[in-house]
Amino acid sequence: MESRKKNYIFPIFMMLLLTVAVLLINIFTGSSDISVRETLQIFFLKNKGSVNYDILWKIRMPRALASMLLGGALSLSGYLLQTFFHNPIAGPFVLGVSSGAKLTVAVSMMFFMSAGIGMSASSMVVSAFAGSMISLGFVLLVSRKIKRMSMLVVCGIMISYICSAITDFIVTFADDSDIVNLHDWSLGTFSGTNMNDVLVILIFVTVSVIGTVMISKPMGAYMLGENYAGSMGVNVKFLKVMIVVLSGLLSATVTAFAGPVSFVGIAVPHIARVVFRTSKPLVMIPCCFFGGSIFCMVCDMIARTALAPTEISISTVTAIFGAPVVIVAMLRRRQGEL
Repeated sequence: MESRKKNYIFPIFMMLLLTVAVLLINIFTGSSDISVRETLQIFFLKNKGSVNYDILWKIRMPRALASMLLGGALSLSGYLLQTFFHNPIAGPFVLGVSSGAKLTVAVSMMFFMSAGIGMSASSMVVSAFAGSMISLGFVLLVSRKIKRMSMLVVCGIMISYICSAITDFIVTFADDSDIVNLHDWSLGTFSGTNMNDVLVILIFVTVSVIGTVMISKPMGAYMLGENYAGSMGVNVKFLKVMIVVLSGLLSATVTAFAGPVSFVGIAVPHIARVVFRTSKPLVMIPCCFFGGSIFCMVCDMIARTALAPTEISISTVTAIFGAPVVIVAMLRRRQGEL
């Protein structure tokens, strides 16, 4: 048992180092040419007031940190949903959770802005969390009537389309210029994030990750079946509520600041299971988080540099790389390999 733990520690540590490396590359890379020497000087708070100082600290740094934290949060949210439904193709985007959060954020922003009141970052997360819980609650009600996961996914997709249609309607016919700017957000983007947003993201994500780690042991028993978990003294009902709440909070945080980001919540946990050949929560939780961080940071770097100065929607890039993984996961499940 000890040797197995040691076998997992080194790869997880390497993923942490890779996450830091990709974060630095993200900060160094951009349409503005900033030398490594100048970048290091700016890191040590030199060259204050320069244009490059503002680019690094007000644009690149918060965006890179946001993509790292939100990417990990989205991947972990997908892993929790997959654990809850005992299915590797469950995820916040597929089940309509992200779209429900997007709808409530858009409605809330329209209401507050029309009243001349600005929404704080925390209130956006709360609004998104309410939407994610409503969507997930509907999916859970449907799951009681429909046992086939394929039909449940179809229901989730229908919820996603309905919520997206209403959101697009709101964005299209909005008069306020600030609400019109929701168009880019509704497609998915990490741009426009500032350090205050990053602080709020860090708080919500940290609380959610700690909560997930705390329930990792009962989650391991739950994965072997509800009856087995109950026989081991696990409060299954409380555990299921915690999984749903934590998954919804993680997904809501992502949607509030970046809009809907597709396929990350399904693709990354599947890759982690294949690479590490395990489903143990204590291994999967850090692997999913670091894997999601790396995946989203790389996709965001592609989104903002591939066709610069034009920026691609982050969901477009994540779909290109994530959708094939989901297809493979579905095929392997059909063949009984998962």
